[in-house]
Amino acid sequence: MIKDLLKQLWKDKFARLAMVVLALIYLSLLFADFISPYTKDFSDRTMAYVPPSKIFTIDEHGKFSKPYTYNYVRSFDSVKLEITYSLDRTQKHYIKFFAIGQPYKFLGLIPMKRHLFTTDNTGRIYLLGTDINGRDVFSRLFFGGRISMTIGFLALFVLFPIGLLYGGISGYFGGKIDAVMMRFAESIMSIPSFYLLIILASVLPSGMTSTQRFLLIVIILALIGWAGFARVIRGMVLSIKTQEYVQAAQAIGASKLRIIIKHILPQTTSFVIVAMTLSVPSYILSESGLSFLGLGIQQPDASWGNMLKEAQEFTNILYRPWLLTPGFLIFISVLSFNLIGDTVRDVLDPKSKVR
Repeated sequence: MIKDLLKQLWKDKFARLAMVVLALIYLSLLFADFISPYTKDFSDRTMAYVPPSKIFTIDEHGKFSKPYTYNYVRSFDSVKLEITYSLDRTQKHYIKFFAIGQPYKFLGLIPMKRHLFTTDNTGRIYLLGTDINGRDVFSRLFFGGRISMTIGFLALFVLFPIGLLYGGISGYFGGKIDAVMMRFAESIMSIPSFYLLIILASVLPSGMTSTQRFLLIVIILALIGWAGFARVIRGMVLSIKTQEYVQAAQAIGASKLRIIIKHILPQTTSFVIVAMTLSVPSYILSESGLSFLGLGIQQPDASWGNMLKEAQEFTNILYRPWLLTPGFLIFISVLSFNLIGDTVRDVLDPKSKVR
């Protein structure tokens, strides 16, 4: 089934483009330490809000040259009362590929020093400029993306087992058990999820590490999202449990839990796959929204949400547009997931396409 689904997805040009985009994003996040010229802890506070580095391939004599850049020099404009940056053209800093740079641990395990590109020890290369603390925005995009792009899948691993089992039990047993379980699920669904997230995130202890906060956000997202999913599964189980193969399993004495897990829930696979592909974007947006509000992943750790927070100032939007890059990546990622989800729905349920 999965193999046929992937073939159908690949035939659709929009889904194929979305799959390629997401594959490139996740591969770049996997090799973030290697691709990034600087580590996630790098900071040069004397270089706050430096504009993107200019890459030159033609020297001052008009001849082709190896790619090089100039460092920026910081100065204060006493007339406009603002800090300005200008290129220091007294020294070239050549860009090196697959060269030794700042040490890091690949995948957190293997000590390495080589980066995809870097420059000499005295040079600085900022492809997308720096933030207020002098941190390379290009490098932080990769490290922040690891959190923003994985939180959705981790939440699904908690949410879907709970929703499947809860909805399966409710639909199979029916009667008073179904009524009580569904009223509880409906009470969970009636809670404004985003406001609940804000409240819960705001009461978390300030001394928590970003890893602990990240795991708690995952759990919170899962615990408030399972109810709607369980309700749909319950509706599907109500019709599936009347099938002959379910009655045959009951006749041979199979336990109720075995019937639910082995015979009924597998019939909901098509819906589960569609729901998963359409749910991931909402969790990406939830994490980004919390981090944007300062209630999610905290500085100095990066996520696309807290990186985008700097761009909320009007002056930064006008004069430092490179700070908007995380927002563009969030948009591309969510759009790609939605395109894949819509195509999966059309493949597994052709009637939805007609409607």
